[in-house]
Amino acid sequence: ADRVVVSIFVNPLQFSANEDFGEYPRTLTADLAALEALGVDLVFVPDADAIYPDGLDLTVDVGEIGQILCGKTRPHFFNGVVAVVRRMFAIVLPDVAVFGQKDWQQLCIIQRFTSGVEIVSAATVREENGLAMSSRNQYLNSAEREIAGKLQQTLKQIESGNMSLQSAKKQLQQTFELDYLQMLDANTLGQITTNTSKIAILCAVNFGKTRLIDNIIFIKGKQNV
Repeated sequence: ADRVVVSIFVNPLQFSANEDFGEYPRTLTADLAALEALGVDLVFVPDADAIYPDGLDLTVDVGEIGQILCGKTRPHFFNGVVAVVRRMFAIVLPDVAVFGQKDWQQLCIIQRFTSGVEIVSAATVREENGLAMSSRNQYLNSAEREIAGKLQQTLKQIESGNMSLQSAKKQLQQTFELDYLQMLDANTLGQITTNTSKIAILCAVNFGKTRLIDNIIFIKGKQNV
């Protein structure tokens, strides 16, 4: 790219009243230092007034795809995602935007509800034990981080065919409070059919006060992508 812009914004529309907006980890100084070392051209760090000058009234409704998986327990989350992404795009005017694969549902919704910008997915960055990196990992102590690596390990067992979904659910429930574990069509987030070519194994758990999400995306007959 000729110019690289990185946005840092904790979006209030993605938090419900009982969630951790006020306590959500914010590491701006460290983030800016890391981005400077990477040589990005601009870091966009707006406040809520800059993104929502007319207030937080939400006019976006992504429909059924935002009510499944994470949307079952966070019903307004993906409406807030699309609202902020559209606003960011209107301000920054990007040609290409990069979003992490860790939240596959979010990526699918952004691809469906945005236009005029090429959406590129970036591979999930992981800790040594396989735990997907996340701001909320700061809630975990070192022992909990090690245990949390079991999430990705379990998904790999499902992908390889060595463990059924039902067995995996039972195993995860021994350590975590399981929100969901599903295997779906990766492109539609619907049920797998004979036309499905790419499969998503998607999972969300609560580990103490920390919510963890992860996934594995793979094509039939090939390794995960």
